[in-house]
Amino acid sequence: MRIVVNHLTRMQPGYICVAGIDPETGAHIRPVLWGRLPAALLARYGGPFDIAALVDLASVTQAGEPPEVEDRRFDRQRAHRLTTLSAAEFWRQLQRAAKPSLSDIFGSALRQQGRACVTQPGMGSASLGCLLPASPPTLSLDAQGKPRMDVTDGVFTVNLSVTDLRLYQGDHVTPDEAVIAWVAERIQAGVGVILSVGLTRPYPADNPKHWLQVNNIHLADDPVWRLG
Repeated sequence: MRIVVNHLTRMQPGYICVAGIDPETGAHIRPVLWGRLPAALLARYGGPFDIAALVDLASVTQAGEPPEVEDRRFDRQRAHRLTTLSAAEFWRQLQRAAKPSLSDIFGSALRQQGRACVTQPGMGSASLGCLLPASPPTLSLDAQGKPRMDVTDGVFTVNLSVTDLRLYQGDHVTPDEAVIAWVAERIQAGVGVILSVGLTRPYPADNPKHWLQVNNIHLADDPVWRLG
């Protein structure tokens, strides 16, 4: 199986989450291991994964349950990057995958909760997708210095955590304020944007829910901006 990577997100220090678009079917696929994905699988460390990378995962097996229907278990030793898509081709892949509403992506199980959106465990038709926002989203730092984004699709208006790995420094913990400001300025200047959005693994333990977040921000004038 091959994927074009369009989700590349921070997890706990030393670990990442990756997902991409199957170029043959347009479906989203999340490669998973029996444990967490180590950051060593990033291209910057010699691994296969980076934004716009076409990666051959070799053979995979179904591993997820609703809403995480995209999970596929793979062999990290066999996964390898074939090429990196051009900016134009990557943007076409994003456009093909993008939907105008969150309900189109996640189905009717998605519900608004305050300024967030959630799906109950075992429910929903997807946990990954691409959104065409109804109006330009706003990226900023919250009171704790974490990147968040105000997003609307015309029905849901939410304030979401942003886990785009490229917005963080090398420790994957400290936000890169200069990069965040650059992305925010590009959006407010009118540059087109497509958001890779996803649902978290369920938490907290006493009342678990899958929470909507922005996984990655893709800019029309520089869709393949990647880690240095």
